[in-house]
Amino acid sequence: MVLHLLFFFLPALALAACSVLCGAWRFRPGASLPWTRRWALNAAAGALVLVAGLVVFDNDGKMATYAALVVVSATVEWVLQKGWRAR
Repeated sequence: MVLHLLFFFLPALALAACSVLCGAWRFRPGASLPWTRRWALNAAAGALVLVAGLVVFDNDGKMATYAALVVVSATVEWVLQKGWRAR
């Protein structure tokens, strides 16, 4: 049971880590929250997207859910890094 939940949320956790790393590389360093808080917010938003995809499609692993996961994760990182002010 625990492994099923871990594997269900693993895409959100991994994408959150990648988003935080790429966000730190793309935007000015130290301009926003610490990386641990940005990771937690990205992971929470991604988990909500995965649960919403499971509810809407009545099945997990749909490509539309993963596409929404990427868009939401990138948007959350952009907002947390104040991307509208960058460069």
